[in-house]
Amino acid sequence: MVDVLTTELSRFVRAAGPDPDDTLAEMDEFAREEGFPHVGPEVGAFLRFVARLTDAERIFEFGSGYGYSAYWFAEALSADGEIVLTEVDEAELEQAREYMTAGRYDDVARYELGDALETVERYEGPFDVVLLDLEKNRYEAAFEAVRSKVPVGGVVIADNAISASSIEFEALLEMVEATAEGEKEHANTGDESNEHTRGIAAYLERVREDPSFETVVVPLGEGIAVSYRVE
Repeated sequence: MVDVLTTELSRFVRAAGPDPDDTLAEMDEFAREEGFPHVGPEVGAFLRFVARLTDAERIFEFGSGYGYSAYWFAEALSADGEIVLTEVDEAELEQAREYMTAGRYDDVARYELGDALETVERYEGPFDVVLLDLEKNRYEAAFEAVRSKVPVGGVVIADNAISASSIEFEALLEMVEATAEGEKEHANTGDESNEHTRGIAAYLERVREDPSFETVVVPLGEGIAVSYRVE
């Protein structure tokens, strides 16, 4: 994991934000000990904040891991709200269930084992908040699968939008700048850019060009792209 913010700035953001409860602290410790990639408390607090701002009633996650982001989201939901967790690893999904139960959020959680792109087809909208945190080369496909299920005022959040161990930042920056300047053909898409980098670039191009969404990239964690549905 490569954080966008310096260690000092991360500490500042964390100190200014809400304190994780005991279960979240346990989940953070698990991530540190096992080297498990997760969004971290700075992004987690932001996710919950977005859910509150949108008065979210239903949330869908493309990739939930052991439930860390879902746990942050869950506190913003009412007792009759719903968050759909998707995961291809059965052990991780069961771990997510255990953590959500420990936080008394099990009643709002729906646990789906299998491919998230297949799972979302079985659900009708609307989803007020959607989190993309699956393979980076599948972000664009995930957006297409859920786009029509996000209402006006809803938000799609994509993790790893700036940097990650699998993303080559300089190549990503070149692609995004070339696209923004209308010079897509000049973007570096050669073999030196891996599929994760190209996937993020393609996703950012897609949401940026969609007139129904307004997108900003927030430099927290490994960068999160936040796309708000305006029409």
